[in-house]
Amino acid sequence: MRQPLRIGDGEGDRREQSAPPGPPELMARVAQGDQDAFAALYDVIAGPVFGIVLKVLRDRAQSEEVTQEVMIEIWRGAARYQPAQGSVMTWTATLAHRRAVDRVRSAQAAAHRDHNDAVGAQVRPFDEVSEQVETRLESEQVRRCLRRLTDLQRETVTLAYYQGLTYREVAETLGTPLPTIKTRMRDGLIRLRDCMGVTT
Repeated sequence: MRQPLRIGDGEGDRREQSAPPGPPELMARVAQGDQDAFAALYDVIAGPVFGIVLKVLRDRAQSEEVTQEVMIEIWRGAARYQPAQGSVMTWTATLAHRRAVDRVRSAQAAAHRDHNDAVGAQVRPFDEVSEQVETRLESEQVRRCLRRLTDLQRETVTLAYYQGLTYREVAETLGTPLPTIKTRMRDGLIRLRDCMGVTT
């Protein structure tokens, strides 16, 4: 005799219970040392990270190395992630871009040293201190002005100008229609310009 169907035992309930966790939940688990969560997070973000790094380095082998460095940094530093500062993808993209730029600067510095050694040039050291101070002041001003943007504007501007993504790539990363991204970008840049006192 067939048993009556009981409400609540359906396949739909099991599907809801087994819905995969999103990046924020995975990041929280990674911060607690959950290796399975890290494997799942890796599957979600490694591709976009590689794309960001490749855009900067333009070398596949080096990009693969830097991508692994970024993923290791995420594993070790997941506890530093603060959801209030942006999405997991925005935070990850910032790490990826910073690592890629560091690799470029390191390569340029090595090439410069090699050149000086080869020609035996005695070059007066550049005053890096003053440059660092000026850059830091500018960065602090930018960060202060970025905090005045809405969360959506800040994410869009960060991905486009700090990670070098195109408008279309930003739209794909955030899962947002392209016209909306363009509007966010325009409004965000206007607010940044006004905050920083830039005249056109």
